[in-house]
Amino acid sequence: MKKIYGNTAGLKAGHIRRLENLYRRRVPPEFLVTPELARDVSLLSHEIRRQIGLLVNRQGRIVSVVVGDTKKIVIPATGDYHAAPGRLNGLRCVHTHLNNEPLNSDDLTDLSLLRLDLMAAIGQSAEGLPREVHVAHVLPGPTERLPYRLLPPLPPAALDIDCLSTIQAIEAELERLSTGLTAGTGRDRALLVSVSSDSRRRTQESMAELRELAHSAGIEVIDSIIQHREQVDHRFLLGTGKLQELAIHALQEAATIIVFDQELNPSQIRSITDQIALKVIDRTQLILDIFAQRARSREGHLQVELAQLKYMLPRLVGRNTALSRLTGGIGGRGPGESKLEIDRRRARERIQRLEAALDEVRRHRRQLRAKRNKRGLPVISIIGYTNAGKSTLLNTLTHSRVLAESRLFATLDPSSRRLRFPRDIEVIVTDTVGFIRDLPRDLMVAFRATLEELESADLLLHVIDVSNPRFEDQIRSVETIIGDLHLEHKASLRVFNKRDLVAPEVADNLARLHDAVAVSAVEAATLLPLIERMQAIIEEIQTREPEPEPVAEKDSAENTRASRATRTRDPAPP
Repeated sequence: MKKIYGNTAGLKAGHIRRLENLYRRRVPPEFLVTPELARDVSLLSHEIRRQIGLLVNRQGRIVSVVVGDTKKIVIPATGDYHAAPGRLNGLRCVHTHLNNEPLNSDDLTDLSLLRLDLMAAIGQSAEGLPREVHVAHVLPGPTERLPYRLLPPLPPAALDIDCLSTIQAIEAELERLSTGLTAGTGRDRALLVSVSSDSRRRTQESMAELRELAHSAGIEVIDSIIQHREQVDHRFLLGTGKLQELAIHALQEAATIIVFDQELNPSQIRSITDQIALKVIDRTQLILDIFAQRARSREGHLQVELAQLKYMLPRLVGRNTALSRLTGGIGGRGPGESKLEIDRRRARERIQRLEAALDEVRRHRRQLRAKRNKRGLPVISIIGYTNAGKSTLLNTLTHSRVLAESRLFATLDPSSRRLRFPRDIEVIVTDTVGFIRDLPRDLMVAFRATLEELESADLLLHVIDVSNPRFEDQIRSVETIIGDLHLEHKASLRVFNKRDLVAPEVADNLARLHDAVAVSAVEAATLLPLIERMQAIIEEIQTREPEPEPVAEKDSAENTRASRATRTRDPAPP
């Protein structure tokens, strides 16, 4: 028989059998529920002194029977029934109230969060017979009022409300509004959420960067929500009440995705998605998605896929064991690998293949670097925060046409070009992937083959967007990453870019304060001081005396070899 969900402890066998028999009942499309079914469920609920709920699909089939307590029921996971943007989830909930009570706040919250077709409560008389049926449905469209509408109470004999047509009309209006809001864009509509104990200024700056990331990913941001908490909720990140408000707000604004500024652990993702019928991602996933969009070369695709798999592996969650496969042959003992285990094993195998392919890329890059070193060409690597103007600077310096756009992570694959200084010194200038605050560790590991290019650089050209009010924080973020890569010993030169966007005296004062060169990457005339500084540093590096070999170790090695040779030549004593 079908499963009975909820609080079944202590029920008699006869009650369980009557609950199971409810799965055999059918509801005509025009009825909310038939009067006969309402009467039977109400009497049974009165007998067991517990609420009983029915989840009915649009074909009139009962897909779940739920038993609660005297106050409420807990709606189980609805499996294949979920609400897409602009649609409801295809189920209506009809349950009993042990007294003639209207729909309460829990009922209406479930209606909004789960995007049910309808929510109905059957009030009971003292004898357990139905008295009034209270009904509510989602209210389509943004509104300052409640996100649902309460219908007038229905008598038990008048439940023919043309139910299917009513649901279809509500859904058509939802779809029309959703289509109208996204018409011509074809983009996801996102709510940005931050839950932080940091200062208000730092939180707002972080949210501003998250908004830029969303725009770079092609997402339309419809609202930003910030919650300051002394202690973050370990399960939901934000409080349950705020989470419900967020879900209702997303429904009203026809949002299709919720983006958290903080990284969510696997349990938090599960807990939040169980409460909200929308796609939920965090800052790291958003950055990975941007990288996936920007990757052009085979190497870039390999590195992004590896980072995505390493991020997703601990977050793979099995919903059920319906797709389990049994172990074959003699001695099989129940289910073998579940669908979840198969997915994890395949992900691990794919990670191994990707790592092997990237090892081959690293070997190839080492060979190219060895050839470059034989030719004695100095290497200048341009580093910096994303959208600081690195690609634009490379184009202006070398007269190239590398893709350069005013958005985060516009370019992902590294580019190298030749540059000849006025005093006939030729160098290789390399543009690297942009950095960002709290760069995901999985990306750092996956892009090891690309970041290793920095190890062979003679000079690191740190490009900084001086027009950005957060440029000092960005400097610290980049230098932290350089320290993590153990490259702090490299010669470096700070370049304050976009000086044309600030007052000239401000740019010059900041450049003196931070020992930098102020330029505008789009104006070649402003780059002359930078070229002179780079040329001077490269000349100093080339004329620097090589470090002498350790004499003691060399002498020791020569003495050892001489001793061995003497022992070999000398004849043995008589």
